[in-house]
Amino acid sequence: MNQPISERVRWTTADLELFPDNGNRYEIIDGELFVTRVPHWNHQKVCARIIAPLDTWSQATSLGQVVPAPGIIFGDNDNVIPDVVWAGNERLPLLLDEAGHLTGAPELVVEVLSAGIENEKRDRELKLKLYSARGVREYWIVDWRNQQVEVYRREQASLKLVATLFNGDELNSPILPDFTCAIASLFT
Repeated sequence: MNQPISERVRWTTADLELFPDNGNRYEIIDGELFVTRVPHWNHQKVCARIIAPLDTWSQATSLGQVVPAPGIIFGDNDNVIPDVVWAGNERLPLLLDEAGHLTGAPELVVEVLSAGIENEKRDRELKLKLYSARGVREYWIVDWRNQQVEVYRREQASLKLVATLFNGDELNSPILPDFTCAIASLFT
């Protein structure tokens, strides 16, 4: 049974300090706590395959930095751990607090889907809404089981699905000039 909103427990970033460092991921979206287990091997492999070309491109262009699972503290009620983020060098100093945590929206966020309806719903709905509201310019949802990438880009004030890419397609982005990555290379 759903609790009335007034009785619902609202978790905050400070509450995360109370949880053990046991390999689980603890995220808060709109005050709701989400706990996920360590991701599947293939999930992590795909993350590495996304990071590699982004890092190579970033080093060659000196335009930004890519980081795996950095965590973003948007505020007391929104603290998430995306799988991969890319931030431009001009914007990055504005996003980091004194402790080195991201506290604002990087240009690109990537989520690799984990198994389970709740996990997919969180990435496709809750996180999409959060990243859209917080100003992320581009959001990639990577489905390693179906070997596809959904690309959402900011259009006016929100993130909109602009492409679903499959094996044989190339991934590129207007925020990453001259970056290309073969979709097939993410899943081999």
